[in-house]
Amino acid sequence: SKKKGLSFEEKRARMMEIFFETKDVFQLKDIEKIAPKEKGITSMSVKEILQSLVDDGMVDTDRIGTSNYFWAFPSKALHARKRKLEELESQLAESNQKKEALQKSIEKSKIGREDTAERAALMEELAALRQKKEQLKAEIDKYRECDPDVVEEMRQTNKVAKEAANRWTDNIFSIKSWAKRKFGFEESRIDKGFGIPEDLDYID
Repeated sequence: SKKKGLSFEEKRARMMEIFFETKDVFQLKDIEKIAPKEKGITSMSVKEILQSLVDDGMVDTDRIGTSNYFWAFPSKALHARKRKLEELESQLAESNQKKEALQKSIEKSKIGREDTAERAALMEELAALRQKKEQLKAEIDKYRECDPDVVEEMRQTNKVAKEAANRWTDNIFSIKSWAKRKFGFEESRIDKGFGIPEDLDYID
């Protein structure tokens, strides 16, 4: 089956890992080399992902001479994320209050009346508020994706997965070695018979 690509938010979180893990300052060309190799982010999407993080205040940037430099430290990113979350949650609370007030107005307008222009307008506004609410919830989730704690958890999960993959690779090499000694098979024959890729190797 075709390998599923990373979502936009997964790419954002992985790019934040680059900054958090290294605590270094990079130029765009550096990130375009690191991101595909270490985080599986396609080089074509690096600039877009990086710009979205800059726009959201998650990554800092400055121009020195003719070059742009980018950096992000967990403490600042966490502060920026908390501030944005508070702002979004405040907007969501206001949206919910307005939605409830409109819902009451709609229910009141139903009593003893047929559909009216006023009720239609209220219904339309309610639909718009519901859509706004979903957008705000999605925005909140987006910031949670870049939470340094979440990034650290993902990094630990990746580490465990990498260790497990290397352990299985080691097992495969051991079995291949045993089969060659026991039966005198050529390595290429073992690979072909068991569907083992020729370039199978440990993950760095």
